Formats: sequence, C-alpha cells, structure tokens
Amino acid sequence: MPKLIPPVKPYFPKEDLEEIKKHVEKILLSGMLTLYEYTKEFERLFSEIHEVKYAIAVNSGTAALEIILRCMKISPSEEVLVPVNTFSATAAAVIFAGGRPVFTDINPETLCMDVDNIQEKITSKTRGIITVHIGGLICPAIKAIRELCEDYNLFLIEDAAHAHGSKIDNESAGSLGDAGAFSFYPTKVITTGEGGIITTNNEEIVNKAKILRDQGKESFTSNVIVELGYNWRIDEISAAIGIVQLKRLKEIIEKRKAVAKIYDHAFEKMSGIKPLKIPRNVVNNYYKYIAILDRNIDREKLKAKLKEKGVRCGGEVYWPPLNLQPLYQKLLGVREGDFPNAEDIGRRMICPPMYTEMNIESANYVIEKFEEALREI
Repeated sequence: MPKLIPPVKPYFPKEDLEEIKKHVEKILLSGMLTLYEYTKEFERLFSEIHEVKYAIAVNSGTAALEIILRCMKISPSEEVLVPVNTFSATAAAVIFAGGRPVFTDINPETLCMDVDNIQEKITSKTRGIITVHIGGLICPAIKAIRELCEDYNLFLIEDAAHAHGSKIDNESAGSLGDAGAFSFYPTKVITTGEGGIITTNNEEIVNKAKILRDQGKESFTSNVIVELGYNWRIDEISAAIGIVQLKRLKEIIEKRKAVAKIYDHAFEKMSGIKPLKIPRNVVNNYYKYIAILDRNIDREKLKAKLKEKGVRCGGEVYWPPLNLQPLYQKLLGVREGDFPNAEDIGRRMICPPMYTEMNIESANYVIEKFEEALREI
C-alpha cells in the first residue's frame, strides 16, 4: 500500500483546537454571534500584520473583491483589466459590480500580469486593474503596474486571495494598491472555513465597505438603508478561528518555505520538470508550489500515475484560463489562442503537494514518486 500524500491540508495543532473551543463556547454563551468583539480583533491583527491602516472582514474572498469594486462606482461602459489565468471570481466580481472585465496575458516567467500586455489593453474605457498574486507569489511587476495606474489615473486592486503574509521589497501583500482582497477558503495557508478580508489605507473605502457588507445599513444597530448592500458579514466563530490562525502565520510560512527548498533542490536536477523561479526580493508564502513541465510531458498522465503512487497534486493556478471557460467565451467573445502565454504555461503547470505539516520524509517521498512517474509515462 503506497503512502498517501494529500494535495493540501489545514494546519490546526492540538493546542490551537483547544483555544478555538474556548472561544466558541464564549461566543455562544455571549449571544453575540456576528460582527462583534472577535471580528474587530481579527481585523486589527490582520491590518497590523499586513501593514495597512484598515481591514474589513467579510464572508468570502469573492465578497471582498465585489465590495472593493462597488466602492469604486464602476459604470457599465467602464473596463477593468484582469489576468486571464485567475479564478472566475476575479472577473465575475467586475461584472457583478457593474463593469466589464478585459483579460490580459501573463509573463511566462512569473505567471503574473505582463506589463506590456497591460499597456496594450488600456483604453479610454479602462477604469482600473486587478492584479492577482499567483500561488502566494506577489506579482513581481507590481511597481510598474502601480506606476501605470498613476500615469493613467486608474485604481489598482490586489487579488491577494493566495498571498497572506507574502511580501515584495519588504512591503506586504494587500498594502500595494488602493485595496486588497484575501480569502480564507479551506485550502488557503490560513483559513476560517469560509471568509475573506479587505485591506486598505483609504478611509472612504472602509466606511462604504462596512455598510455594503451589512445589507447597506448605515450602521450595525440601525435599520436605515443607505446603500444597496448584501449579507456579506463574517460570523464571530469564523473570526475567532482566524485570530488563532493569524498567530501561526509566520510559522506556517517558514514551514512551507522549508518544503519548497527541498522541492527546488530536487526539481532543478530532474529531467522534464523545472520549478518556478521566485525573485530574491519576494517572500512567497507558498500557497502553491508551482513547477513547469517540458512540452513533451502529458500532465494528466503524470498526475494519474502519481495518484496511483499515493501522491495527489493540487489544482493548477489556473487551468483552464478564463478565455477557455464557456461562460466568458459567451459573455466576452474570447477564444482559444487569444492568450498564448497563459494557455501554454497553464497546460504545463503542475502543483506538487504543499501543506504546513509536511515533513522532510513526505517531501522526499513526493520527489521519489515524481522521478518514477516521469520515467514511466
């Protein structure tokens, strides 16, 4: 029977589980189950760690994106540039907020937005840019993208769903644009089960976001509706879990970096596969470990062979790209072949297992099975 290595696994040491139980009991006994003390403390801790003035907790990363975009007051004639290799939520949030997403291709060396392609796509209709930090890697071109936004008077949003604790030039994800959106979905480096958070230094965004997340009410205790809001609230139990997880964030990143170092050393020497290069000025949280296969390697056959050997790979970030998704082909008229870099790299990307509790033995087992599978296919 082969050893079983999962693609991802949440990190809850026993002492953290005990702490969470105490918090849950306290919350349930208080009767205050939403937007109360734990939410405020979660927001405070998150903003402090990510070096921003404000954080607004919500019930998903998708909600965080849409709230930010609605704070920007986009009209139906306005466009927002979005990398084509992202999850549907990034583009869908633009549509739900009243705008039109326009896809850009990626730099194959970083998997993030390509500055030259961004510049080609900017028109008089362009209102802003959403840059996506892929797999925990902050977009290495973020400074150049920020300068473009300043030159063209565009807003800049970070889709930082993958990037808790990641940095570039010692600046934190979520602090690099007008606002950032994080996710706490179960696969992320820290989780609240479901949940999200907005980061910003802009007080106007904070004030409107708090109204929008709570049905458009002027305040939590009021029934006066001043905006067309929605139920995007986070509950107190999720916030309590988030507080406990946040205290582990530094440790989590260090443990994942240690696994990535083992992978890097092995995959650099392995035939048919190479690790994604991480720039020296970037602290990657390694939400995903990303490697690129040679063009003659069939990824699906490789993944099937690895699964037989007990190694399950994580989902790619992202495949298929949005121009190959039926919905966006219908809505935006995009087609296969429109974004050659994203399509090429997306087909060849593979994400070996990566989770915080992974030890040296398990990492070496993954490497051994990759070597075997690459020889066998």
